[in-house]
Amino acid sequence: MEIQWRKSTKSSSAEGNNCLELADVGGEILMRESDNPDVVIRTSRAKLRAFLGGAKAGEFDDLA
Repeated sequence: MEIQWRKSTKSSSAEGNNCLELADVGGEILMRESDNPDVVIRTSRAKLRAFLGGAKAGEFDDLA
């Protein structure tokens, strides 16, 4: 089975290696960095939704 990775159009740099990629596989959400594709993080939709909600609310702005 081929995984269909997706990335944001905002995830790019001049070098093209500033990308976080996501995929939906069997109900799990997979994440990886484009410059280190062998390391994959698995999570659930609920956990990703909670993280994105916090990011949208500015909870992680001090890390950027």
